[in-house]
Amino acid sequence: MSLFQKLRQGLKRTSANLRDAVSGIFTGGRVTGEFLDDLEEVLLMSDVGVKAAMALRDRVQEENKKRNLKSPDELFGVMEELVAGILKGVAEPLKTASSGPTVYVLVGVNGAGKTTTIAKLADRWRSQGKSVIMAAADTFRAAAQDQLEVWAKRTGSSIIAHQPGSDPGAVAYDAVRSAVARNVDFVLVDTAGRLHTKRNLIEELRKIIRVIRRELPGAPHEVILVIDGTTGQNGLNQAKVFTEAAEVTGVCITKLDGSSKGGVAVAIADELGLPIKLVGVGESSDDLRDFDPEAFAKALFARPD
Repeated sequence: MSLFQKLRQGLKRTSANLRDAVSGIFTGGRVTGEFLDDLEEVLLMSDVGVKAAMALRDRVQEENKKRNLKSPDELFGVMEELVAGILKGVAEPLKTASSGPTVYVLVGVNGAGKTTTIAKLADRWRSQGKSVIMAAADTFRAAAQDQLEVWAKRTGSSIIAHQPGSDPGAVAYDAVRSAVARNVDFVLVDTAGRLHTKRNLIEELRKIIRVIRRELPGAPHEVILVIDGTTGQNGLNQAKVFTEAAEVTGVCITKLDGSSKGGVAVAIADELGLPIKLVGVGESSDDLRDFDPEAFAKALFARPD
């Protein structure tokens, strides 16, 4: 199944809600001031963020002056173009090292899908003949380490883990040192995500980044924030916290499987300038896909089947 088909399936609830809401307020087939105010409110309710909602409102107003928009489909076409432009404006592929190990640090709240994303990335590269080390730097939860060990075994990856409660920075240190010594291709660092101890979390993540930079200049090559696609606007709040903590370079949105609130991708790209680099559109390993801005925008405003 193509990425667009997967995204269309995953965003069907968001898309249907948007279409129903916009069709409901577009009475009389005319773009009026009242309609534009209502449209902005609908977009805010769809989690696209304040800045993007205002931009979409203004764009619809401008295009209406040129084209005299008369149907919801014409409106959705305009909004699709603008959303694709917002997402493409910050789009970047995943970075890899020109030589030596490529190091990715994955951050995000517990339950967002960090460990599963690591497993899917590992499976992708292992299928290409690359070597992978997983670093169990969420030492706060023994279950996180256990889960990572299971995925390491399933994907044929190595794992670096210490005792529960030990220093996460030491785990990252050992993983990078081991990767350099053994000429491993990728290091994937799992981290804690307990936002209720925000200050401790921020300091912990900053230390992990410092340790990696010291041991391998140019690393980490990506700091990927993993966000559960069902959390909606809360995902934007998480992005702000983790960007402060760990200099996030890109976002992976998981669980785009039918119940997601996909508008948050627009808010993250537009308000924080962060590229969406990966999307999880299902349970299997090949359902972790590289992000396509145009396919996402098209799926967000797609007609129902």
